[in-house]
Amino acid sequence: MTTMSRLEDVLSALDADLPQALERLKAFIRIPSVGTDPAHDADTRQAAEWLCAQLQDLGFAASVRETSGQPMVVAHSGPGGRRKLLFYGHYDVQPVDPVDLWTGDPFDARVEDTPQGKVIRGRGACDDKGQLMTFVEAMRAWKQVHGTLPDGLVMLFEGEEESGSPSLRRFLQDNADELRASLALICDTSLYSDGRPAITTQLRGLMGDEVVIRAADRDLHSGSFGGLAANPIQVLATALAAVKDADGRVTLAGFYDGIEELSAQLRADWADLGFDATEFLGRVGLGQPVGEKDRTGLELLWSRPTFEINGIAGGYAGEGFKTVLPAEARAKISCRLVAGQDPDRIRETFRDHVRRFVPADCTAAFHAHGSAPASRMDISDPAFAAVRLALTEEWGREAAFIGAGGSIPVAGEFREVLGMDSLLVGFARDDDRIHSPNEKYNVESFAKGARSWARIMARLV
Repeated sequence: MTTMSRLEDVLSALDADLPQALERLKAFIRIPSVGTDPAHDADTRQAAEWLCAQLQDLGFAASVRETSGQPMVVAHSGPGGRRKLLFYGHYDVQPVDPVDLWTGDPFDARVEDTPQGKVIRGRGACDDKGQLMTFVEAMRAWKQVHGTLPDGLVMLFEGEEESGSPSLRRFLQDNADELRASLALICDTSLYSDGRPAITTQLRGLMGDEVVIRAADRDLHSGSFGGLAANPIQVLATALAAVKDADGRVTLAGFYDGIEELSAQLRADWADLGFDATEFLGRVGLGQPVGEKDRTGLELLWSRPTFEINGIAGGYAGEGFKTVLPAEARAKISCRLVAGQDPDRIRETFRDHVRRFVPADCTAAFHAHGSAPASRMDISDPAFAAVRLALTEEWGREAAFIGAGGSIPVAGEFREVLGMDSLLVGFARDDDRIHSPNEKYNVESFAKGARSWARIMARLV
């Protein structure tokens, strides 16, 4: 009997088990696995062990693996299958500060009624414990109905995603033969803003840098030195202002080299989403789009690179007034990058640009703040069409191929180290408050997310 013929039984099992599944999710959330805080190292390990036990109970060959940081959880079902699949999620969560803005204990997970329906509230409810558990619960129902798990499935759960995954790349390199699959499945993304299901097919990369301009050996009186001595704030401001032209394009040499235009299919899909840039900006008190003048709003958010000044400091900014030429000024910048751009080359191009504006008797120092390449998936893989159909069937609305303005570095690591694309499907909503006080996950997202994964697996295995 085919997996599709038993799909309705799996979906019914998920529906019947939803109350128990919510209890399991609450128990998981109640483990304060703040992976960035050494004070919570024992809690983070407890979360890994809790997950490992859950997977072993389902029949996976699961183990907790040591790294130089927080442990990984790796699990395998049987060999074979139509194609080997790797499912990824993370069990670490963000710190809860400021605690006084929470309506209750951040780790006392609870189901609440809201005007938008029932939600489960707590740190990690959405990012990423609730999302991760949609897949685990789908496999629980699958095992209940079929008696076995899908063959060829690998599970990888990490505990350092919220701190930049410092141990992940080495772990992938050291265990490449074990982990390499035909496709990675990642549940750490969102529904589209209007609630329709979505498959994220491209992610922007990131380059962060800091520049410090130093001039005189001390702060100078502006009356005694102004007009003659170099002012590092002025030097810095002039260099940064020259990074963009009047049309919003970045002027760094070669910045746009290697960037491909959207495919006709994606351009049509994005046009059908009906995105209104003015309305989108209106949610945050703005109304005038900036950036490249000849691009749509979604292109600017998803498929075009950016240059942003994230922080700038120098001189006196306290109460009152102080007429000085400061000895130094600094700025932190970031670029969201797209496929075809090399983060390291962009970093050096930016630094060369700044140096051209620095007088001979001043200095420029730079400090890197991480980088990650962009990811663009090959949607000609039949799995993408199959997953799109599965999501459309579950949600009753045609699933969209979308982009993401942010970065999910693990997708790039899977491509670079394991040579495989990622299929990113998630069920978060715009108002889930991830990384903020009162994080939540809609019970509908949790329930239909698990049902979605059951439908997806029935089409892929």
